[in-house]
Amino acid sequence: MDGQLIAFTGVAAGMVAMPGADFAVVVRNALDSRRAGVAAAVGVAGGLLVHTALAVAGLAAVLVAVPALFGAVQLLGGIYLLYLGVGALVAAVRRRGTPDGAATAPAVAPADGPAARPGTAGRSLRQGFLTNALNPKAPVLFLSLLPQFVPAGEPALPRTLLLATMVVAMALVWFPAVALLVDHLGDWLRRPRVTRALEAVTGALLTTLGGILLVEVVLA
Repeated sequence: MDGQLIAFTGVAAGMVAMPGADFAVVVRNALDSRRAGVAAAVGVAGGLLVHTALAVAGLAAVLVAVPALFGAVQLLGGIYLLYLGVGALVAAVRRRGTPDGAATAPAVAPADGPAARPGTAGRSLRQGFLTNALNPKAPVLFLSLLPQFVPAGEPALPRTLLLATMVVAMALVWFPAVALLVDHLGDWLRRPRVTRALEAVTGALLTTLGGILLVEVVLA
């Protein structure tokens, strides 16, 4: 039994499941529809695939070693999270006028129904991907984490590829599961009052995370 592989599985699972910007984006999109939530989840996994591929190729080391490049990614990531966060907060404010009597009706028509909004899945996929891909902390995390679980004397590339694949696979299980759970609880979660609260919480979380990234750029 590979003890290091077991240990990495636990660490990686905790890293993937930890609530953050990815989680907030998946939940917010899942409130629109199951398809939108799953699309956002797949987008997050796609962003992780980019980070793991960069780590395996060694390009993440370049990003970390060049302050200007790292700062640019951090700036873009902060701006994008702010954009998503402000959008969620605005949506929460707009929902204040929704009567609570509409509690049993979905706040938004299902994406695969006759009233589906065109491009919802594509937009959600893009949001999930960009939220993760523009996270400047990910390259640092992967560069510091993956080498610790490569046994001494073992070829680094095959092992690193295995570890990277495991992280992406976990994301492909966890985030769609979150989206499906939110959709399963849809009738309750889409009640106007609950939806407003979720929009406000996710908006505040995304705005805060975006603000932290921008402050770090200014103070760097």
